[in-house]
Amino acid sequence: MTIERHDTKARMSRAVIHQGVAYLCGQVAGPEARHGDIKAQTESMLARVDALLKEIGSSREQLLSATIYLKDGSDVVAMNEVWDAWVPEGYAPARTCVCAPMPADELKVEITVTTAV
Repeated sequence: MTIERHDTKARMSRAVIHQGVAYLCGQVAGPEARHGDIKAQTESMLARVDALLKEIGSSREQLLSATIYLKDGSDVVAMNEVWDAWVPEGYAPARTCVCAPMPADELKVEITVTTAV
């Protein structure tokens, strides 16, 4: 059995690949958008997902599932506007969206993604 780990640290790996499926660690907005509104944070977060997908040889068209964590449920409409523009038509993954505390006060959204590679 082969398990491929990317950018492994003491606590986690940024991505783990097993049998053609990649599990990405949680992604949040980058430093440039951490104090922005939900749209800015979602755009930044999804750009980071894009970069990690590219790094592991995957793409938006290969997404299998996504779990989105919102600090405030009232942000779902604005977040969905950015999400809907980002996901290629016909390639929407299975998705769950829940409210949850964030790892830092300024963060409004986080995502975990599973994708085929």
